[in-house]
Amino acid sequence: ADGGSFFLLHACAHNPTGVDPTADQWKEVSKLMKEKGHFPFFDMAYQGFASGDCVRDAQAIDIFLQDGHMVGCSQSYAKNMGLYGQRIGCFSLTCNSEEEKVAVESQMKRIARATYSNPPLHGALLVSTVLGDPELKALWYKEVKGMADRIIDMRSVLRDELERLSGDSWKHVTDQIGMFCFTGMTADHVAALQGKSIYMTSNGRISMAGVNTKNVKRLAQAMHEVTSA
Repeated sequence: ADGGSFFLLHACAHNPTGVDPTADQWKEVSKLMKEKGHFPFFDMAYQGFASGDCVRDAQAIDIFLQDGHMVGCSQSYAKNMGLYGQRIGCFSLTCNSEEEKVAVESQMKRIARATYSNPPLHGALLVSTVLGDPELKALWYKEVKGMADRIIDMRSVLRDELERLSGDSWKHVTDQIGMFCFTGMTADHVAALQGKSIYMTSNGRISMAGVNTKNVKRLAQAMHEVTSA
């Protein structure tokens, strides 16, 4: 890309692949982007769902900030706070000075005014209450980890069942992280699964949040049947 380009990056739990760069790889990306004067803008919709640790899942942004980048970030609290219906998030931009901050903020308000004017308060008040109270914030961290750990467990069970049925390796299921899993199934496989009342995107991506102890064996059996036919 030409110097000074704008890059949109997933901070963690990449959708749809479930494959994230390591900390060392993020450092290399940061170094190269800094050398070319690129602007990094982070999309962070799944903080906490990658590792179960909200702080660790923000490591990519921390690395870029430590390297002196000016960054942008759009966060969503729809998933990690269970506020999908509230459409609540946080838009952030780093600035070099108070004067620049005032100028940038005025432009952001101008855009907001023309698009949605005033957002609903309910979700924002819930988030600010949780993040502003140390005890509630600690409890939230714990509950997010519980959700992430459940998804990680379901990945392991799904992989074990698939390997038991097929005798083949399904290691990529547990190599990936976050809410989604790229299974490697084709559009034809996905279409065949619909006949078994199992639905996913045509590229074979599963929402792991929908897999649970009651349906994981049925899912594995169906996946085995369509991929071995």
